[in-house]
Amino acid sequence: MGHTWWHHRDGDTATPAGQGESGTRGGPGGGQRRQGRGQRRQWGSDRAPARPFLRAREGAEPLGRAARSVARVANALRALRAPPRPGDTVGLLVGNEPRFVWGWFGLAALGARPAFLGTALRPAGLRHCLRGCGARALLVADDLFGSVEPLLPGLREDGVAVWVLGAGPYPEGAVALQELLDAASEELQPEDVWEPGDMNDTCLYIFTSGTTGLPKAARVSHLKAIMCLSFYELVGASSKDVVYLALPLYHMAGSLLGIVGCLGIGATCVLKEKFSASQFWEDCRAEGVTVFQYIGELCRYLVNQPQRPAERQHGLRLAVGSGLRPDVWRSFQRRFGPVRIVETYGMSEGNVTLFNYTGTPGAVGRCSFIYKLFSPFKVVRYDVAAGAPERDRNGRCIRARTGETGLLIAPVTARTPFLGYAGSRELSEQKLLRGVFTEGDEFFNTGDLVEQDREQFVRFRDRTGDTFRWKGENVATTEVTEALLAHESLQDATVYGVTVTGHEGRAGMAALVLRPGRSLDGPGLYRHLERLLPPYALPRFLRLREGLDMTETFKQQKVRLARDGCDPELVAEPLFVLDEAARAFVPLDAERWQRLRHGRIRI
Repeated sequence: MGHTWWHHRDGDTATPAGQGESGTRGGPGGGQRRQGRGQRRQWGSDRAPARPFLRAREGAEPLGRAARSVARVANALRALRAPPRPGDTVGLLVGNEPRFVWGWFGLAALGARPAFLGTALRPAGLRHCLRGCGARALLVADDLFGSVEPLLPGLREDGVAVWVLGAGPYPEGAVALQELLDAASEELQPEDVWEPGDMNDTCLYIFTSGTTGLPKAARVSHLKAIMCLSFYELVGASSKDVVYLALPLYHMAGSLLGIVGCLGIGATCVLKEKFSASQFWEDCRAEGVTVFQYIGELCRYLVNQPQRPAERQHGLRLAVGSGLRPDVWRSFQRRFGPVRIVETYGMSEGNVTLFNYTGTPGAVGRCSFIYKLFSPFKVVRYDVAAGAPERDRNGRCIRARTGETGLLIAPVTARTPFLGYAGSRELSEQKLLRGVFTEGDEFFNTGDLVEQDREQFVRFRDRTGDTFRWKGENVATTEVTEALLAHESLQDATVYGVTVTGHEGRAGMAALVLRPGRSLDGPGLYRHLERLLPPYALPRFLRLREGLDMTETFKQQKVRLARDGCDPELVAEPLFVLDEAARAFVPLDAERWQRLRHGRIRI
């Protein structure tokens, strides 16, 4: 919950700050310091401090010990010569381990705004992120200090202090915190815990995944963080559950939905440093896992694993997440048993959330009239060629018909705000649409193309930047990808558009990973796709790869592939082209490429 967080008292019961009476304003962050205990909502008075909270490689962390660890970090930071002040932004660079949580909540208790940093960032990207969110300091784990050390001179120039969760010694410009941590009190008094004056203020930053460019720092409000306490309750989990979490904590799904969601219901979180498909079911049995928080790719990794005799011998009852393709959904349940799946939709900076409670494969939500009162949205027609919503002659957006793919947008109001991004206002303005239906209205542009059917199911179709136009038709990359992966020889695929000399629009191209021991059957794959796709949607080019590049949140990296194009003189990997006369995909060599470029081969 990002804002003022832990203190423990009265028998070590952990308590979320910010739930009591108001005090006096103080500090540049516009917050308040608590005056007296007041009435606080504890993590349930029935939740004993010995209750398991985290299980990780480092061991089990009961709730009471977790509260003491948070207090130590907060008090150690407070003891610095120049401690973080309310309103300061502090970068947090820690892996998937308990210290991420202690650092996050410890900073929040002081009124600082943590900015969650990706652990795979290179020095240039790391400095970009710190500058983008206006960080005054960086709190980094000792095992990740190596990625920061080359930046020390530049960070000194930027006025960014570096605090290391370790004993050192470290070079000049980095402060070792271990001595301060060892000496720090394990208690936080109520008056020492900061709380916000406005629940819509920024409490932390989460960076976008950067699949199409440099990451942007999305603002997350105190209110949004607080609302995440109810996430697992909404999807049917309870305090009796054990949740398996291997998603990166520096993204919303791992931190706000995973960690805060577990705190909200009092569940135990099994926190993994990385996801291992081969180890998953063994971990589930060993830890008594009942709930799995997924990204769609994780489920695909599991169904692609060799079958094992004991893979249905588990206690998993619920899987919740986003991005699960219908074919993988069905395969997962068919193979691993009747696990209930709840698909959700949302984004760090967004103001619309969807849930698919019904278990209907392929839908990200089902939205009745009543649901839209709480999370309103519209679907409007989108012009792929123009890269913008279609507007009528009065300049207003046009609602998409039932069953028609359109752009998902959500009204920006006091109840459903859009806080935008840190840095240039232009970054936030790019996500807003105005004059959508009436003069002066304002909507958040999700950048997602969806379809809503007669039964009110909403299905994700594509990102606006991924859909491309070919032969006067819009091609949704997700539709083509699903068709490709329905072929038995293919293990993975990603689809994108490429420019070809002498042709309008962008031609479809697919990067493919074959299953072990399989080869590409050009005629067979053509026949397979012809049955599933309209003629204009068939990929014109194929590229065989050993694997596909992914972000750490398991999103495919398409930009570099699209930039590489389909020229065999520039791409070393095997390429194939659609030969309509032969009704097959055939090898694309230099001679065939030249004929294609000069219009002697039709695609």
